[in-house]
Amino acid sequence: MSLRGKIIEHRQLPPTTCLMPLPAVLVSCRDGAGHNNIITIAWTGIVCSQPPMLSISVRPGRFSHTLLEENGDFVVNVPSSGSVHETDLCGMLSGRDIDKFHEMGWTMIDAATVNAPIIREMPLAIECRTRQKLSLGTHDMYVAEILGVQAHAEMLDANDRLLIDNLSPLAFCPNAKGLGEYWSLKENIGHYGVSKEEHRL
Repeated sequence: MSLRGKIIEHRQLPPTTCLMPLPAVLVSCRDGAGHNNIITIAWTGIVCSQPPMLSISVRPGRFSHTLLEENGDFVVNVPSSGSVHETDLCGMLSGRDIDKFHEMGWTMIDAATVNAPIIREMPLAIECRTRQKLSLGTHDMYVAEILGVQAHAEMLDANDRLLIDNLSPLAFCPNAKGLGEYWSLKENIGHYGVSKEEHRL
């Protein structure tokens, strides 16, 4: 629906983490002794195209932070909306107390390019190596280069491009109704460059 000509009122809100939606991902990592863990993270995103890089932000008190400090390799496992319960639970439980791979009934396999585990049941796995760490406040940001990507075959078309409707990625909307909500992203409403086609630019 067009908003042209409509008078819109804004309300001033305090500064907060209200950018949304964000990808809800499962980051798997391993320390120098070979201990593995999974952490649920929404503070993540692409930061560079060439070389391909992304960032994750982790609280220093989290168990995975200790692992990342010993070994900067990690895997961003992208869950589908059907894994919302397990994704949320991995953020509620601590790897200091339990083996999350065992608790969730997931299979751990080694990544191809980094020293970190992959969750085999997740449809998309992005293998990363930390290149820089920034201490920002409540979180430390790990800026990492993407060294490899693995995807389930049914998530790809004939040209190995991701089929988002098959992936049905899970999104997180922080501060929605006070707590934050998970949403499923599935409907395609356009593509990059559609405005140029419509306006004959």
